[in-house]
Amino acid sequence: MSEKHEHAAQPAQGFDAKVRKSDAEWRAKLTEDQYYVTRKKGTEPPGTGEYEDTETPGTYKCVCCGQPLFSSDTKYHSGSGWPSFYQPIAAENVELQRDTSHGMSRTEVLCSRCDAHLGHVFDDGPDPTGLRFCINSASLHLDGKDPEKEKK
Repeated sequence: MSEKHEHAAQPAQGFDAKVRKSDAEWRAKLTEDQYYVTRKKGTEPPGTGEYEDTETPGTYKCVCCGQPLFSSDTKYHSGSGWPSFYQPIAAENVELQRDTSHGMSRTEVLCSRCDAHLGHVFDDGPDPTGLRFCINSASLHLDGKDPEKEKK
């Protein structure tokens, strides 16, 4: 991962500072799978996520705090078994951290607003960025576009 992708970004403008909740509050808000992935840095099995093959237009938001993270316009089929995007909506909406768990060296992707674990980013994506943000469906909520409203 190049140096320009290693920095931690600041919270997005228009959103409050960091969202902080107790473990009990996160457990009450999230499903078991959402909690495991976002708060315990888990990973859903490949090919099982709700959004892996979704082609619905819209904005993928953090399931924990609602911060906009990815646009369907940057989503593509990577064959990895997880939803893949070549860039976030805004660099400051995600934080990148080095992850050396499981005997590997990877770059973890976190929501900059609530520190939810989203997935990992790799340098094998398509143009224009060359990045593959490999994101767990359980960390996302798709706010789909309504084609009728878009026409008005």
